[in-house]
Amino acid sequence: METAGVAELKAKLSRYLERVKAGEEVIVTERGKAIARVVPFTRSGPTPAEYEEMIRAGIIRPARKRGLPPDFWDRMPEDPEGSVLKALLEEREEGW
Repeated sequence: METAGVAELKAKLSRYLERVKAGEEVIVTERGKAIARVVPFTRSGPTPAEYEEMIRAGIIRPARKRGLPPDFWDRMPEDPEGSVLKALLEEREEGW
C-alpha cells in the first residue's frame, strides 16, 4: 500500500494509476491525514457468463428488442377535452 499527498498525487497521477492498475492501493493524504483511498476498479454485478446461466436457469429472460420503439419520440395525440387529466384527477380522488 502506497501513501501520497494530494500535491504529489496530482503531480505524478499517471505513475500512481499504473500502480493501482497493477493491483495496489494508494492512500491519499492531506496534511498527513488520510482522506481517500484509490483502489483498482472491480466490476460489480453479474458477468456475461453469469447472465447466460441465469437465462438458462429461467431466472431472467433476455430483452426481446433493444432500444426504444420507433414512435417513442412522436408527439402524443391532442386531448382538447382534457379527458386524460379528468381521469387522472378522478383516480386521485378515489384514493386508488
